[in-house]
Amino acid sequence: MVLVSEKDMEYLPKTLGFWDKLTQNQKDLVMTYVEEVKYNKGERIHGGGVDCVGVLLIKKGHIRVYILSDEGKEVTLYRLGENDICILSASCVISQITFDVHIDAEADCEVLKVSPIIFERLCRENVYVENFTNRIIIDHFSESMWAMQQILFMSFDKRLAIFLYDEITRTKKNKIKMTHEQIAKYIGSAREVVTRMLNYFAEEDIVRLSRGVVEIIDKKKLQELTF
Repeated sequence: MVLVSEKDMEYLPKTLGFWDKLTQNQKDLVMTYVEEVKYNKGERIHGGGVDCVGVLLIKKGHIRVYILSDEGKEVTLYRLGENDICILSASCVISQITFDVHIDAEADCEVLKVSPIIFERLCRENVYVENFTNRIIIDHFSESMWAMQQILFMSFDKRLAIFLYDEITRTKKNKIKMTHEQIAKYIGSAREVVTRMLNYFAEEDIVRLSRGVVEIIDKKKLQELTF
């Protein structure tokens, strides 16, 4: 366990919206059972229902939350970045969560991890913590339903366009450094399907393809495909 720094202690009140509603004993409890953890890019953080990592406060990096079929197909539910909170990594202590999720580090990550047992206790003792947790679960449920809606009801060209447009908006860069296999995992498709559609986008002068990179060369055309 890595002891948290004084700076991290200042980070907790900024990230946990219920902090000022805790008693001093509850604050001391959190600070006693929080630790700093680092994950490398590509590392598995949470591997399904048997795992109970704890509540993750993301200081740096990005993580991906997804479900995995028996055949090994991945469907991304949502992604989290700096200053976000991951609750499903403590799904073992949240009775409302009845399905298995997997969580991977998309980039090198630095997080503060709150003990799941302590967080469960806070939810039982303090209604503000419970409400805060429920709000996050509802927000993530909405994101998950949006992902499912795209898979079930949208044409593939629109789904891919939405993903590419969201990615350049998020990173503020026109070059997306991902393989076709990685993109396929994010949008719940097969690599071959992604490759065919990207080649079509390239023929339409929307993107330029190179090894491990998709460069957006006509942002307006790409945006039009998302409507």
